[in-house]
Order: sequence, then structure tokens, then C-alpha cells
Amino acid sequence: MSELTRSVRLGVLAAPGLPEEVTARIADDLAEDLRKAYGALGWYTEFVVDRLALPPAPTTELIDAARRALLERTWDLALVVTDLPLRLGGRPVSRHISRTHGVALVSLPALGLLHLKQRLRQALSETAGELIGDANSLREIAAETDDHVSGLLYAPTVVFGHLRLTAGMVRANRPWRFAAKLYGVLAAALAAGAYGIVASDIWRISAALGWWRLAAVCLVSLTVTIVAVIVAHELWERARDPRVRAQVLLFNVTTALTVTIGIASLYAALLILIFAGAALVLTGPVLAEALGRDTSTRDYVTLAWFAASFGTIAGALGTALESDAAVREAAYAGARLREDVDVERTE
Repeated sequence: MSELTRSVRLGVLAAPGLPEEVTARIADDLAEDLRKAYGALGWYTEFVVDRLALPPAPTTELIDAARRALLERTWDLALVVTDLPLRLGGRPVSRHISRTHGVALVSLPALGLLHLKQRLRQALSETAGELIGDANSLREIAAETDDHVSGLLYAPTVVFGHLRLTAGMVRANRPWRFAAKLYGVLAAALAAGAYGIVASDIWRISAALGWWRLAAVCLVSLTVTIVAVIVAHELWERARDPRVRAQVLLFNVTTALTVTIGIASLYAALLILIFAGAALVLTGPVLAEALGRDTSTRDYVTLAWFAASFGTIAGALGTALESDAAVREAAYAGARLREDVDVERTE
């Protein structure tokens, strides 16, 4: 299949009862705009009227519903036109773009009252461009639909052939901020880490462990926490249709990497904070008396290492305090946002 015959399937989902300007024509206009911007590829657009979620519905619920519709209809990308106000992290936004999900939302009320048709066309075109990212990402998306790509090649195509695309999607999620947005996880991890500084039993256990045991405890704590977050909040998708297997695999790889980097960042922060806290409040004579020998910097390092692992596992328990919506928002909060600045503009 030549590159010119490859196509990208894009769905436009509109809530029922929207103004008369929102018709199937907006999907045709969008395809025309995208052909001008990305002429090397074919475009297939489909207009569907679907409420997706009953109001009031949080942004994360709309994203999840649009993602399900994308997979069911085997689209590559989906744009949602909603009559609901969009909020993320308590902030009003007019658009929400999640490249990880392949979904973008546009709030119609945020476009104002005048020239609605033109504004909507411009908003959809700009949002689609932000969702795509760049031409290279678009070609990679289109390559996944190539009929000559064997099903056996889906995994290496996505994992290795689309490594740059995956890295870009993970970076867009800003995973290093993941734990900071989950207050239950953060509170549990910090509390357990602080306990490690003042508990003499923790001092003795950490001093008795060799480097390989500390490394094993570290690996187990990270693995348990990562799996707990993904499983408890159902972040892992299953491909019910073989045609969307590549998309689902890409989504799951991105999710796993996002959570892994986020939890690893939490672990590193805990390690530094615990080491600094122990050096500040735990004097050498006190630690030496508990250990029954002279101490060195190595003892503070092993204490911080073990306590950070202990705190990270406590963070896994803290995931039970978080709602699914909060975890999804934290995992994909790096999606690009556009402030609601168009509401008061008139032309």
C-alpha cells in the first residue's frame, strides 16, 4: 500500500441538541482542512451524534467514553463537540487534548455566540492539529492501518517502530508530576517515610540488609505500587477487536511508562527527603547506640533506601483513597490545555 492510499480514520462525536451549525458538514469541512494541512495522507471522517455521558460529567468521564467509542468504531482519532463546560484540575478550559487516548474535547459554549460555525471549524482544525502533534506522528498512526502489516507485527511495530511517538506521548503526560497530584498516595508515602526516620527497628533492619537485598526490596516496592495503581483503577485496556490492537497496545505501553516514571519519581523524592531528614534529626551517637557500632554515611544511605521502599509500598495502599477519575486525571494531566479565553471575544 502506497503512502498516498493510506488513510487516517477520524470520528467527530457531537452531543444531541446542539445548535443547527453543528451538523455532519463539520466533519466534511474538517477533512478538507486536514487534507490541506496533511495532504500526503487520505482522510476518512465520520460524524456521530452521541451524548457519551449524562451531565454533569467530569472531563475524565468524557475522555473515557470517547475512547470507548473510538475503539468500538475502529477510529484512529476522535474529536468530541460537547455542550458541557470543561474543567480540569478545577480550572475551566475550552479544549482538552489527550494524545495518549487519541481523543480531544471542544466545549461549544466556550466558543461564544457570534460566528459559531466559523469558530467551531477553526477550533476543530486547530484541536485536531494539536492532537496529531506533527506529520511524523501522523504517518506512524496511518502506518498502523496498512493492510499489509501482519497482525504478528503489531507489537514490534508499536513498541520499536513507534518508539519516538510513544516517548512523545509519555512526555506529554508529564509523569514526574503524577504522584504529586495523588494526595492519598503522597500522604501515605510521606507518613511511612517519616516513621522510618524515628523508628529504631527500621534503623537496625536497614543496617542489617546487604546491597542486593535493598535493591530487591526497592524493585518489589516499585512493582507492587505500579501494578496496584494500574489494576485498582483499571488503567489497562483490552483489545476486543483485532483491528484496534495496535492502538490499545500503544495506549497500554504509554500508560505503563507514565505510571512507572511517576512512581519512580516519587521513590527518588522520598529517598532524598528521608536522607535529608535523617541527617538533620538523627545524630550519630543516637544511631550508633541503636546499631551497637560506629556509624558512617553508608548507614544513612541504607536507612533512606529502605525507608523509601517502605514508604512507596505505603503509597500503593494510599491508591485506595483515590477515585478512578483522580488517578486518570493525574496520569494524563499533561494533556495540552487551552484556557477558556474565547468566551468574551466578539467579532
